[in-house]
Amino acid sequence: MTTKDRQIERRWEQLHTWGPYGLLGISVVLAVAASGLDDRSVDWYLGWSLVGAAVVLQLWWHGTRSRRPGRGRVPSRTGTAYYVVRWAIAFVLTWINPFFAFYAAAGFMDADELLPGRWQRLGLLANAVTVAGAQAGGLPFESGVQWILFPALVFANSGLQMVIAHLQEQETQRSHERNETITELERTNTALQQALDENAALHAQLLLQAREAGVADERRRLAAEIHDTIAQGLTGIIAQLQVVANAPDLTTARTHLDRASTLARHSLGEARRSVQNLAPMALENHGLPEALKNTVAEWGERTGVRAEFTVAGTAEHLHDEVSATLLRIAQEALSNAARHAGAGRVGVTLTFLGYEVILDIRDDGRGFDPLALPERTRTGGFGLDGMRARAERIAGTLTIETEPGHGTALSARVPLVRHE
Repeated sequence: MTTKDRQIERRWEQLHTWGPYGLLGISVVLAVAASGLDDRSVDWYLGWSLVGAAVVLQLWWHGTRSRRPGRGRVPSRTGTAYYVVRWAIAFVLTWINPFFAFYAAAGFMDADELLPGRWQRLGLLANAVTVAGAQAGGLPFESGVQWILFPALVFANSGLQMVIAHLQEQETQRSHERNETITELERTNTALQQALDENAALHAQLLLQAREAGVADERRRLAAEIHDTIAQGLTGIIAQLQVVANAPDLTTARTHLDRASTLARHSLGEARRSVQNLAPMALENHGLPEALKNTVAEWGERTGVRAEFTVAGTAEHLHDEVSATLLRIAQEALSNAARHAGAGRVGVTLTFLGYEVILDIRDDGRGFDPLALPERTRTGGFGLDGMRARAERIAGTLTIETEPGHGTALSARVPLVRHE
């Protein structure tokens, strides 16, 4: 229930509590003004006695409502008895003086709260008879015109009050339905918040598991890179030096020494690259967009390939594990492009969509057939499947579109988890 609804309900409560007192007071003032204070008839004494009884009745009912908070507005036998006695007092007072019809009109205000079900219509009709009698000139009637007016006035008063009662009943029903809807929405919001909290906890657990699994993957990746680059380079150097040792002339020896030197420089470069990729150093001082921009620029300078980086959407500060995962995927994709694609242009795009982050890497290289890749490249954990495993560890996906002679497009989509 809203604050405005509570204020309206409190005002209705005050009206039902103090309204009969006010209407009785108005009736007394008008009756005294009409008959004067010097009247000492039997009706005068009876009228004041009934006014006193009406005040006592209101005080009793006021105390009863106070002892039964909330239940005083629900039809009960006590409420029905109060309504009937009040109507009887009002009817006699109206018979004595028509101005007491104001007090009788109190029955129109609270019939729906005091009388159960079908008895409400009977109560409204009884009050309509009392009020109509006063409107026709007061009971008992002394002319035929009054008897003619009386049924019409009864019909008008009862019909009007029944229409109002019907509208109030509909409004009460709508209010009840609105409160039920609000309650249901509150329950739904509570359940949604619990689901969001559980989802956040699952994300945190998932990222922790991804970090632990990433350590093992980095070890496998580094071992594979050492085997494929540095170890093979060192083997080549040894082979060239062995030839130098048995060279028949100086020219042959210099040729093989040049080859050994070239292999050494290449192996040194690969070793430095492996060390740089061992930890995402670029993320220590920059967010993911800046780190990717620097990585793409450095890769383009090193390889001589035209490389462009763009950001789409509103950049946000991502969770460390999400940033590290996307940076690793980009580094691996660029490394593959440098080794195998023979591309003249590479484009990297980072897109923020509010609920997920998308990393797209495209090149115009020679492309390939994914099913024709060597088994170790597809399942060794440091090639395409390695990038896919990185994305899946943080509930993401990785897709590749490529075919021989038509370049390669790689897209990694991961949930947008903000930095805590």
